[in-house]
Amino acid sequence: MQPAASRRRVLGIFAAAAGFGLPGIGATRAEAPLLTWTGPVLGATGSIMLHHPDRIAAERLVARCVAEIRRLEALFNLWQAESQLSALNRRGMLVAPAPEMVDLLTTAKQVAAWSDGVFDPTVQPLWLLYRDHFAAEGADPQGPSPHALAEALSLVDHRRLVVSPDRILLTRRGMAVTLNGIAQGYLTDRIVDLLRGGGVAQTLVDMGEARGVGRHPSGRPWRAALENPAASDHPWAELDLTDRALATSADSGFVFDGAGRFTHLLDPRSGQSPRRYRTVSVLAPEATMADAFSTAFALMPEPAIAAALRGRSDVEAHLLRPDGSTALLRGI
Repeated sequence: MQPAASRRRVLGIFAAAAGFGLPGIGATRAEAPLLTWTGPVLGATGSIMLHHPDRIAAERLVARCVAEIRRLEALFNLWQAESQLSALNRRGMLVAPAPEMVDLLTTAKQVAAWSDGVFDPTVQPLWLLYRDHFAAEGADPQGPSPHALAEALSLVDHRRLVVSPDRILLTRRGMAVTLNGIAQGYLTDRIVDLLRGGGVAQTLVDMGEARGVGRHPSGRPWRAALENPAASDHPWAELDLTDRALATSADSGFVFDGAGRFTHLLDPRSGQSPRRYRTVSVLAPEATMADAFSTAFALMPEPAIAAALRGRSDVEAHLLRPDGSTALLRGI
């Protein structure tokens, strides 16, 4: 069953594409001859905007993109019982996994190791614990018991996820994987690759995380205005997406309890929701990287983010703090 709200979504208003959010496929302004598509992707709304001199060829490309989205959803969707991810969680093992599943889980494990476990694809038992706790009548508003939390934490360890081309294995009964902190970016990158392979040099793809290729056909850059969850009518920053990807994590995206103390951004080390920032937006060359980094950075204090960015001059972290102040951390 699909959750009532997405656990994390980009909070962005694509200023360069204002007015293009039409259902299905459609041409847009004469000033900017874009072909657009919008539709469901992993429980949220995705979009493709592309410029192509041949409309028929462009429509064929978009149709290929939609078919690819549906194929990848059948691998990664946590809420489809028939998906490969659901099968892995149900059985604890996946034989002859799709190459894309191997690729994405390998990347997820690499980010987990790089972040010292702040990002961890095996965090799903924690999410299930909080979901079930607060769904119960008379749930303790302080959250799950220490014993239940300790039991769930014992099932979270990316090192116990074994990934190889012929088999994926969860080495402890009860473990489960979620790709919600990285799959949207991966889908975005795959669609960008497909469009580039079809000769498209100007496109903005958003499969939950966004990536711009080239410039808007009018000559201006693709741009994103970052939304403040506390004041949605007043974006707090505007970013250039020319040949860059953007991902945003916000703890307001999904909360388990009425008081909003427990969110989908759960620290795999403590099982708690630290609520360090209103939003964390990451610019990076590729959307998979931006997606995973924004997930990890949302759980890290600023000095730790700054340390993680050393040697990554191609990555920026834009932070909106709880008091409304902002910070920009750049890799060096």
